[in-house]
Amino acid sequence: MMMRRGFLAAAAVAAALGLGPAGAGEPLKIGFVYVGPVGDFGYSFQHDQGRKAVEARFGDRVRTTFVEKVAEGADAERVIRDLAASGHKLIFSTSFGFMNATAKVAKQFPEVKFEHATGYQRGPNLATYMARFYETRYAAGIAAGRLTKSNRLGFVAPFPIPEMVRSINAFALGARSVNPKATVHVVWVNAWYDPGRERAAAEMLIAQGADVIAQQSDSAAPVQVAEEKGVWAIGQASDMARFAPHAQLTSFMEIWSDYYVSRVQAVLDGTWKPDDTWGGFDRKMVALAPFNPRTPRAVVAEVEAAEAAIRTHRLNPFAGPIRDQDGKVAVPAGHAVDDADLLKMNWFVEGVVGKLPK
Repeated sequence: MMMRRGFLAAAAVAAALGLGPAGAGEPLKIGFVYVGPVGDFGYSFQHDQGRKAVEARFGDRVRTTFVEKVAEGADAERVIRDLAASGHKLIFSTSFGFMNATAKVAKQFPEVKFEHATGYQRGPNLATYMARFYETRYAAGIAAGRLTKSNRLGFVAPFPIPEMVRSINAFALGARSVNPKATVHVVWVNAWYDPGRERAAAEMLIAQGADVIAQQSDSAAPVQVAEEKGVWAIGQASDMARFAPHAQLTSFMEIWSDYYVSRVQAVLDGTWKPDDTWGGFDRKMVALAPFNPRTPRAVVAEVEAAEAAIRTHRLNPFAGPIRDQDGKVAVPAGHAVDDADLLKMNWFVEGVVGKLPK
């Protein structure tokens, strides 16, 4: 018995000194890298809500760090490497443009686990994760198609990458499923978070006749413009109703908390694997914010029915027949765009006005 107690005491001392098994007695250091400010109330804000959920769930078993407003490219590589070199054993890089930097640093720190959001490069210590954002765009598109009077819908879009093309297409398909006259007009702002550009884009779309403004840019500027101009708006990532209580129809919600908690738990349990996760309504990684009280009940019911059908895989937003901008059948009846093609989607569906920048 004395020998056993002596062993436990020695083990406790070793843990306190950081000796013995890796990480024994030490909190798991977790790093988060954000492309925008945590106060954007959009994409980075929602990821940071996930970080806070991790802290709330695990307490002193973890120690989290975040770096915000990180430029995509060389700056991202520096930040990710610094986190790895300073003892962070799990690093989440949350923007598509962080992909190459994350993959490069992951090879240099094989003992660190990396997770990259919205990308496709994986490795022995590099996982990927993404939400099926397009599912909320299709469902909200139904409401936009019902409520528009001008049949012109606006979309404030950051960059012409497949993720954005999927979202715009799904929004158009949802709107045109109930209103074949609806068209979606896109303005590219070439930034994830730039309130000035986003405001200018929304003002331009409204001046051209759009009476519903959707966005996948991250500031509240577009919904604020809609509030000023008296048109409908759909917020991005979090519920932006506080910025546009009269104008916000709903908001495209992204829910990261459960995912982050589950991945941290896997590291703590020693069961983490470099998985590829792509969840939607079915995994509660996306949702729609509560609808504006002024929304007709019949419209809300129609959207809720579509959401339930998508969640249970009875409705696929990209099931044919689907025509492209030129009116040619791109997806025939009885077929659907598979995940591999969704991930590289580079064409617009019928009803989207404008061309993809080259």
